[in-house]
Amino acid sequence: MFLVAALLFLGSCASVEKARYFNESVPSQYPLVDANLDPIIQKADILGITISSLNPDANLPFNSLNTTPAGYFSNTNNSMAPVGYLVDPEGVITFPMLGRLQAAGLTKAQFTDSLTLALKSRKLLVDPIVNVRILNFKVTVLGEVGKPTVVSVANERISLLEAIGMAGDLTLTAKRDNVLLIREEGNKKITRRINLNDESLFRSPYYFLKNNDIIYVEANKAKVQSTSRFTTLLPALLSGFALLAIIIDRVAR
Repeated sequence: MFLVAALLFLGSCASVEKARYFNESVPSQYPLVDANLDPIIQKADILGITISSLNPDANLPFNSLNTTPAGYFSNTNNSMAPVGYLVDPEGVITFPMLGRLQAAGLTKAQFTDSLTLALKSRKLLVDPIVNVRILNFKVTVLGEVGKPTVVSVANERISLLEAIGMAGDLTLTAKRDNVLLIREEGNKKITRRINLNDESLFRSPYYFLKNNDIIYVEANKAKVQSTSRFTTLLPALLSGFALLAIIIDRVAR
């Protein structure tokens, strides 16, 4: 009896160790991640653009899509959907009085500067103030988490840990040392493996996520093996229950 209790205790300790984040020592201070957090505009992004200047009447044609301060409207399903300028498959948007403007491939700051310059050079506004937001900025979290989900990011800044937290945290059977990040860069997708047990995560260029990032958390070996064993034994168990039911039926007669 003592031996069984000891084995259960050791097993629970092992589970706690596997469920812990940052098993290595974490410093009390660490430098900010050296990464460009200015998002790069991509095809299919929806841009919320507001223009202001000293002449409110002159601003009106450029703000026709801003139906609400948040840049959202209610669709026919009574849910909130972003409204703005869709970056088309060629990477451009069509803007009032300026026509087609290149957007994809530029950072948000570069596109803001380009739009400001266009308004000035065409003498449409004097000293315009341009504000650009990506309204459909999102990341997806899948796999061994409490609630797989697509996370909408209003402020265009979210860390890997925040995204996991918003997805209900990792399950006890999640593999914490091999989390997969899938990211779009240009016309290709890249993948990176991230170890949540290593404090170097805080210095990683992948600590902060980018628009359309996908996080996939794999199950650990224990869960895979237990699932495999259950799948293997299930037909035998069902056959056994069927045979037992037949025997009970014959005896009852």
